[in-house]
Amino acid sequence: MGQTPSPPGEAIDILTAQIGEPTSTQLLSDRRGSRAWKIQGPLGAVALKANSPDSDDARDKAAEMAQEDDHLLRLTEAGALSPGYRVDAGAWESGQWLAVRWVDGTPLWRALALARGPEGDRASLRPWLLGIARTWTEHLARMHTVGWAHADVQPTNTLVTGDGRAVVIDYALACGPHDGPRVPYRGALTHTTAPEIATAILTTGSDTHIQAQPAADIWSLGASLFWCWTGRRPVDYDDDVDRLQKLRAIAKGSTTPISDVRPWPFPAFEEAITACLSADPADRPTAEELAAGW
Repeated sequence: MGQTPSPPGEAIDILTAQIGEPTSTQLLSDRRGSRAWKIQGPLGAVALKANSPDSDDARDKAAEMAQEDDHLLRLTEAGALSPGYRVDAGAWESGQWLAVRWVDGTPLWRALALARGPEGDRASLRPWLLGIARTWTEHLARMHTVGWAHADVQPTNTLVTGDGRAVVIDYALACGPHDGPRVPYRGALTHTTAPEIATAILTTGSDTHIQAQPAADIWSLGASLFWCWTGRRPVDYDDDVDRLQKLRAIAKGSTTPISDVRPWPFPAFEEAITACLSADPADRPTAEELAAGW
């Protein structure tokens, strides 16, 4: 067994002034060239991310970390994010680190576990599901109003709090209204990739930036809700096929009818999800329209 990676000392020195001397440090993930920890102090807790120095793409991950910090600053200035979400960021001997406010929440897939079974068909669960969807779309609406797309809407990046609110995290891939240098966006999680993004990935070079639009977030929102409620992804393909084959299936624009796989009937929820999954971006509701209708 290898030694558990420690967070960058440079980050801890700075964060101690804000959350106090750390009382616990928990490694949350160590994959794909980046690491994340929960750092708890007497004055609060943060989620700390840093690039993994020994990964093959350490430089790319450091650039992505710096890009997310830039996105957080600009989204906060635009009024789309709470000023308290970004805590601090900086360089360390092996790259970049970023700390954000810790969110006590459950990833969407686990939060909707009860809803995926027939026992979820109860009056109390319906407003809870709609509340999650509404608060999620309200957050996306704030981003979309100021010209941004989150561009990585998926179950892992959506936490459900104890009072049933959705909180969106991870802004590294977001696409905003500027043309400055950035890490090229080439889609995010395959299963929640909108058809127009899939088409762009398939028809452009790997170093070409694809500017995601708000409508792509809406498709990803619908795909995430479809997946986490039914237990099935909206586009049918085998797990063992490669990413390009999955993207080709998504690019066709066809999805499994939600009425064929839903665990129990919920017409209002089904209709909204189906509208989100329209193949033509122009046919999808906006985040503002969804938030008003959930």
